[in-house]
Amino acid sequence: MTIKTIITAASALALTAGLAAADGHLPLKTLPDDGERDYWVPGQVNVDGTLEALQAVTGEAAVPFSGTLEEPVQIALIYPSADTSDFWARNYLALTKRLEELGIPFETTEFASRQVEHSLQATYASQVEQDADLYDFVIFGPSELATQADNIDKLSGNEDLTTFVWAFHTPLKYLENQPANWFDFSSAAGALIICDYMVERLGTDVTYAMNRGIPGITDNQRSGDWADCVNEKGNWNLAYEHYGEYTREGGFEGTQLMLQAYPEAKVIHNANTAMSMGSVEAQLAVDKAGEVFSTGWGGTGLELDAIRRGELDATPMRMGDDVGAATAEAIKYHLEGRAEELPFVFLGRIQIAHDQMSAEELDALQTEAFRFSGVGALER
Repeated sequence: MTIKTIITAASALALTAGLAAADGHLPLKTLPDDGERDYWVPGQVNVDGTLEALQAVTGEAAVPFSGTLEEPVQIALIYPSADTSDFWARNYLALTKRLEELGIPFETTEFASRQVEHSLQATYASQVEQDADLYDFVIFGPSELATQADNIDKLSGNEDLTTFVWAFHTPLKYLENQPANWFDFSSAAGALIICDYMVERLGTDVTYAMNRGIPGITDNQRSGDWADCVNEKGNWNLAYEHYGEYTREGGFEGTQLMLQAYPEAKVIHNANTAMSMGSVEAQLAVDKAGEVFSTGWGGTGLELDAIRRGELDATPMRMGDDVGAATAEAIKYHLEGRAEELPFVFLGRIQIAHDQMSAEELDALQTEAFRFSGVGALER
């Protein structure tokens, strides 16, 4: 039996609640604000328990593929891996190393671009779709979701391909053909996790300030959802919000202003690593480090080092290799005819790294996050 025959048979079995998108039965649950969005959120499209189950599997030792294959699985990757971010390279390493652990033979073909090269990505998508007989799976990391929506639709509609989307977790409602699965980290989930931690640790009626990013969905979740949560759960009060455009300079300038004009703010929220590093520098410049509770976002090496030095207090830390590892598991599930067990939208785990952890605990968290791609900078 060929790989495509296996996958086609598995896909037929997968037209159940777990992959409701395939037969147009989304969402599984409605929300009051559905009319205000052109996308669904993960909780609306995942069968209860499937996300948690795959998160658990992804964090555990690999259980080898139960079948046999006559030839390697062919995987096309279309993603902006030529960009500065190591997100794509790390997830490629996690994908391939987890496939090796699973005992699944594979060959990959990479179609690299930069984040701004939308037309080049479209060309790649057309090429893969035209050569669909050469591939079993295509992993698409869109340069921008709406811009590449037609290409996601086209690839997903090709019955010779099983399509996965990386780096987004907001399935677009207007797609005629949904991909098999989406893989990402959720800023909204991270906001709630760090909110719960901070309210529990710092209590109620706290005055805070925010270094926000750029107006849009990411900052609405990282900053807006976090603010809504601490206001609701802790009766916290906003003193000032500054849009730092996700830059170190923006974090520095915003924090300078906060320290001078809003000394009542005892918490500074930062919406990404760059702004959190700028915020730390501003505090150190006036010998105010440690006088306010400062947060980062993402749990990068820079943030963990700042926590170790006592300059940053907490951050929602992504288990960075989860997306690639979960994609490898999804390939196994599809090959085994178990695709209906997968969540439609997979979200990588997010844990809180904080200054009350020991050096050994922080090291262990970092090792877990990058267990496939390795701790430290990648050689690229």
